[in-house]
Amino acid sequence: MRPVIGITCAHDNELDRAYLNQFYVRAVEKAGGIPVLLPIVGDGVCLNQMVHMVDGLLFSGGADLDPLCFGQEPMNRLGEITPERDFFELELARQALGADLAILAICRGIQLINAAAGGTVYQDINSQVAHSIKHFQKAPRWYPTHRISIKPGSQLASILQSKEVRVNSFHHQAVADVASGFKVTAVAPDGVIEAIESENHKFVMGLQCHPECMWEKDETFLRVFKYFVEAGR
Repeated sequence: MRPVIGITCAHDNELDRAYLNQFYVRAVEKAGGIPVLLPIVGDGVCLNQMVHMVDGLLFSGGADLDPLCFGQEPMNRLGEITPERDFFELELARQALGADLAILAICRGIQLINAAAGGTVYQDINSQVAHSIKHFQKAPRWYPTHRISIKPGSQLASILQSKEVRVNSFHHQAVADVASGFKVTAVAPDGVIEAIESENHKFVMGLQCHPECMWEKDETFLRVFKYFVEAGR
């Protein structure tokens, strides 16, 4: 049996619809998992059953995280937020961490999982990080525009078999204070955190880049999904 991988969906506030880019679905399918889309639910029993019906959780990218989630007031450059998605995913993440599910958290996902575990987020890199590089590229989604340095001995280093790779970049928020029980495993040249891993779970990894958009051009990044799916098994 293939592992079942739940993937969180983005939320359109105006039309009240859930949606997801197919990049995530294709990556999970190629890696040997069965992708199942998880829409926002408000019922606690329903959410709890979601956690128990999947073998792994993929937290996808999307809108900015509401600073309320990490105890801050909104800054001027905060973008669109999706409150219902925030509330749903925070609880989903906390239950998944408690159940020791395999978790892969991408872009917004890395910020969400960090906040769920007690960490904080930069609301806007350009105004909060000195001498920051360009983190929102104007290039094809598959194209890597900046390098990241990977911590030796980390799961990410083991998966990618490298201490440095180039990645794509589509974000203006980032992990700030890392939650207790997590460690930084990759950084950009300006010091912005690009990956974190749990020190207390079998596989909980957050990546700031979008490997789901890169693996068809560079199969190195498919290894991330294969490792994640296998951890779910």
